Amino acid sequence: MRPVTEPDVRASFVNCSKGETKRLGLPRDFADLPWDDLDFLGWRDPGAPERAYLVAERDGVLTGVALRVTSGASRGFTSRSMCSLCLTTHTNGGVALMAAPRTGGAGRQGNTVGQYLCTDLACSLYTRGRKKAPGAEVIDETLTLEEKIARIRVNLRSFLDKVTG
Repeated sequence: MRPVTEPDVRASFVNCSKGETKRLGLPRDFADLPWDDLDFLGWRDPGAPERAYLVAERDGVLTGVALRVTSGASRGFTSRSMCSLCLTTHTNGGVALMAAPRTGGAGRQGNTVGQYLCTDLACSLYTRGRKKAPGAEVIDETLTLEEKIARIRVNLRSFLDKVTG
């Protein structure tokens, strides 16, 4: 992902109001993000942990979506969940269902799109091996790193298409 500025991020959101984008808290480490290793910028709001945000380039244009993190019952340590973007498995709450309001009329009627995502939204770093999921075993795959990156981008695009479509 190319480096972006705070105004770029705030202007990119398609499923929330301008007032909401002005109030959202950016990641604390925004200035030091590893842009070359990111397929998208994702973070939990430091001031409101039930809110999360995802910003990605789509057809050369930044597209941002606001997400609501569902609070489900915590499962046991031996339970595993898998992120639907990067296919990383996590134990003990490392994956959460996140719902994004749809854009347009469907969103005004309250329709959302849900996706199971890494709770820290560090999918790009897990895919590249820059971060390890605590307590999870790495699944041996025959895909190359480039193929894994292509897969996460296809999954991300599919999710964004559902939100905006």
